[in-house]
Amino acid sequence: MIRQTQGETILIDTKFKGYFRTLIFAGLVLFLTLVDVGAARAELKIDITRGNIEPMPIAITRLVGEGGAEQLGREIAQVVSANLERSGLFLPIDPKAFIQKPETMKQRPRFGEWRQINAEALVNGTIEIEPDGRVKVTFRLWDVFAESQLTGFIYRTLEESWRRVAHKISDDIYKRITGEDGYFDTRIVYVAESGPANLRKKQLAIMDQDGANHRFLTNGVDLVLTPRFSPSAQEITYLSFFHDQPRVYILNIDTGQQEVVGDFPSMTFAPRFSPDGNTIIMSLATDGNSDIYTMDLRNRQITQLTKHSAIDTSPSYSPDAEKVVFNSDRGGSQQLYVMDASGRNVERISFGNGRYATPVWSPRGDLIAFTKIHKSQFYIGVMDVDGGRERLLVGGFFVEAPTWSPNGRVLSYFRQIPGSDGTDDKTELYSIDLTGYNERLLVTPLDGSDPAWSPLIP
Repeated sequence: MIRQTQGETILIDTKFKGYFRTLIFAGLVLFLTLVDVGAARAELKIDITRGNIEPMPIAITRLVGEGGAEQLGREIAQVVSANLERSGLFLPIDPKAFIQKPETMKQRPRFGEWRQINAEALVNGTIEIEPDGRVKVTFRLWDVFAESQLTGFIYRTLEESWRRVAHKISDDIYKRITGEDGYFDTRIVYVAESGPANLRKKQLAIMDQDGANHRFLTNGVDLVLTPRFSPSAQEITYLSFFHDQPRVYILNIDTGQQEVVGDFPSMTFAPRFSPDGNTIIMSLATDGNSDIYTMDLRNRQITQLTKHSAIDTSPSYSPDAEKVVFNSDRGGSQQLYVMDASGRNVERISFGNGRYATPVWSPRGDLIAFTKIHKSQFYIGVMDVDGGRERLLVGGFFVEAPTWSPNGRVLSYFRQIPGSDGTDDKTELYSIDLTGYNERLLVTPLDGSDPAWSPLIP
């Protein structure tokens, strides 16, 4: 339900008591756009298309509250600061340098004091616990030099969902300053690995994009591979070996309900959802030959898209579902190809030196990410959808399996670090932005491989 009044837009979910309490990451039930956005907005903006961007100094004050809300206010500010710093686009200023106290900014900041510490942007706000137990969070983003408010919102949520509020605020700031959607209110699913190389235990795990709220989704009894999110961000499809037989599963993240999509007597690879969530695309190997197939989840009908003597695998839909990119050795070496979603009009798009694998279409539709192997080195790169302007972002002994953030500006992948004797290799998750800068380690309790980034959480 949407109600508009002068100077504000309020979105209220009338199903709060029934629906929102059942979701692990839910609880954001009211969204209010604040007035006073300034008659003449200054262009305080970061151009994120350039490489090696100088991060913007930003002051993020703790949210002012009383009682139990005071500590929550500190923690929300810390999460926002950490999110923005990890993006590589912002440089949070040490709170010890702040001159003005957060309690004195109820009306407007004393901008001169923030300019003295070189802050270009400023975030402040309040937090309170309401009589019904929900938390009310108000924040404002200011342009320090123009002395104007850029944006501001109020969020009401269950207390246990305070981290989601912090991620929402981070997304609001990122979008207002960069002009692009954020990616902080998201999750990453991956394969958690442990044990010796000859007896590796692999289980599904999920966490917020910053590593918080980590939990295991499977127990590791059966080997799991290639988890991928549905467009709703509530389901995962993945491959698992049950009694040494490959099965494709769909798992509901919140309820834990697991569904077998199909038993396949031959090998199955890399299942992935279509953009509308109604179809799974994958490769199936029959008599030693792998082709691309789809399965309609509504009627379980299987359709073969490619029929070639070569190995066709790792399919990924374009965001409009009109095209599919995949890798194949039909030209003599492992390369990337694009075809219509019907399987027609197959065209090769990669022509550089080396072999190409694990292609994945950007959610923006403008690029394809891939793994490249050349002269015994692995690389993560991107290219235009027609194969033009190939760029290698990162390389190493073994890097593989790129996955896009929902705004198409950051990639996650995994890196294998060789051990001293070849039996104690370590695998870790990393992220890197589209310009090839700001590589970051994603800390996980166990070794991690094959990450998949969710869409923004509804």
